Amino acid sequence: MEPGAVSGILNTTLAVVFTWVGYKTAKIVWKYTPYSYPNARIKAMEAKLLTEQRFNELAESRTLQNFVVSLEDTDYRDYFADLSSYDIESIERALERALAGTYELMVKILPKRSAPFFRLMLEEWDVRNIASVVKAKLAGEPASDYVVELGTMLPKVKAMAEAKTMEEILVILEGTPYEEPYQKLLLGEMSLREFETELYKMHYAKLLNYALSRKEDERVILEEFVRLRIDKLNLLTVLRAKSAGMAAEEIKPMLIPGGSVKLDPLLHVDDLGMALAELDSTKYGKVIRDVREEVERDLGVLERALERHIVERLSELNRFYPLSVATPLGYVLQKEREIRKLRAIAKLISDGLEPERIKEMAGDAS
Repeated sequence: MEPGAVSGILNTTLAVVFTWVGYKTAKIVWKYTPYSYPNARIKAMEAKLLTEQRFNELAESRTLQNFVVSLEDTDYRDYFADLSSYDIESIERALERALAGTYELMVKILPKRSAPFFRLMLEEWDVRNIASVVKAKLAGEPASDYVVELGTMLPKVKAMAEAKTMEEILVILEGTPYEEPYQKLLLGEMSLREFETELYKMHYAKLLNYALSRKEDERVILEEFVRLRIDKLNLLTVLRAKSAGMAAEEIKPMLIPGGSVKLDPLLHVDDLGMALAELDSTKYGKVIRDVREEVERDLGVLERALERHIVERLSELNRFYPLSVATPLGYVLQKEREIRKLRAIAKLISDGLEPERIKEMAGDAS
């Protein structure tokens, strides 16, 4: 073979190799580099999460003013700065704003390909608020008492709470995804329970569709996260329904599509104990076994156990995909837990409970 031909072949081969290496390098850079800064920042924020010792110290506050003062060296300081009085409602609103700030920060600092997911997560608070306001209105209770200062459509939710008639709420919801189910509720084509379930079905369908539209590890992480959340809601719905003696035909319409657990075996058992026994053979068997006796007395124990399981699973995914969306997802869940505990402690202080009792009850809220 002529030297020129050999040289040409070598040059072509080298060009192919360098092109392949360049493509792989660019792919790695595109995939991981955008998470370097936000995840480093989130890791620093994780280090500031309150410890159990700190929660115990807060439980010793005795007054809500002392509770707020004790948090002045934390990131909550700015949210408490505008408090006009140290009452439980004002403190809860401040904590809600802090959680909203966490979501807003995720949307701001995360890569454009994953940030919208956190905005979609924030929409769950729209669903909760709308359902709470409608239920309060139908029960003749002050709807504004049930509004949480979170979500993407808070002004509309507040307007709903102030509405004089149920028809006025329909006008407020016009043009939103929630208009049609609310109209069906007003026309009697849907019960209140079916209305609330429909809102959650719509929300989790959006989350799952977004997760399935992603690629590679982002899809793996987001899809598992959404399915875990759906499983949690469905399992709690089934077990609460079984505890209330409901039949399978009544329970099925209350379930959210998209979970990873087959629920039919649970639906056709006679009571809560048998349903828990059926769960033992599923992926959640270990979670159930660890708290089985307590769960039979209080399903809230299972809810907290499932939430811990989701956080632990995200932690595992984070170790496998260290520069990924698993880090911010795990942080948001930990922040939600922290704020839930802070609200519980503040409420118990407001109720005048003794510190030791507060520590015990706040521990149950984690």
